[in-house]
Amino acid sequence: MNIAIDKPIKRSRLRHVLAREFFTTKRRLQWLTQNTKFSRKTKSESLPFVVFEHKSVVLRPLKDVDMKLQQNKRTNLSIAIRSINGIVIAPGETFSLWKLVGRPRRSKGYLEGLTLSRGQISTGVGGGLCQLGNLLFWIFMHSPLSIVERHRHSYDVFPDINRKVPFGAGATLVYNYIDLQVKNNTDHYFQLFLWLDEVNLNGRLHTDVQLQKLFRVEEKYHFFRQEPWGGYSRHNQIVRIESNLNTQSEEETFWVENHALLMYRPFLESTNY
Repeated sequence: MNIAIDKPIKRSRLRHVLAREFFTTKRRLQWLTQNTKFSRKTKSESLPFVVFEHKSVVLRPLKDVDMKLQQNKRTNLSIAIRSINGIVIAPGETFSLWKLVGRPRRSKGYLEGLTLSRGQISTGVGGGLCQLGNLLFWIFMHSPLSIVERHRHSYDVFPDINRKVPFGAGATLVYNYIDLQVKNNTDHYFQLFLWLDEVNLNGRLHTDVQLQKLFRVEEKYHFFRQEPWGGYSRHNQIVRIESNLNTQSEEETFWVENHALLMYRPFLESTNY
């Protein structure tokens, strides 16, 4: 794995706005013309068996970031998960985050939150929903559901402080063309529950049968590198190990490869993040 990352090209704000609207419209047209059967039904009663659950801290103090933006992120997450909580992914159906959540708008109650734009920390309505994408991707990787669409983060924003999952084991989101989608290619039903407590964003995936497989995720070939133009980059691979409880065998599958530019200097200890 020896992929160089070119120095980012600075483009005008107008170009970014026009490109975003172009791809948003393109995705809407795809929704209208494609034959994908998306998950839409929710149930308050849970399916009987738990596949996997995970949680992540919501209010995380970050260097030079106003905690109000973190509080706003909590509000944004609480609105978004209302549309997903209890969703049932039936056999043959595809889960799409944006098809369920819709466009984050002030009229829906979304607030200004932390975003990453063109390699710079910024703010935007609905900011912070990438934490939802990260949590869901981690949960889905521990299930038999098939990843249909996932986009990696182009930048590694902050150094690892109490990181509980490998670098790159998340999914970035931009309405609606940078989505997180999984398809249920099994014969079983799956159901997703999401909730906030005082500290964490929580997620749990259920199914209708006791699965005879367990999944774990590991990182390989992780390294930092200084690019020829002076910036630093980070790289790794994520693999999934599937354990068959009946045969007591394991199968390792390559899952994703990550390459990201750093927005901090590596190899330096810091307590300011």
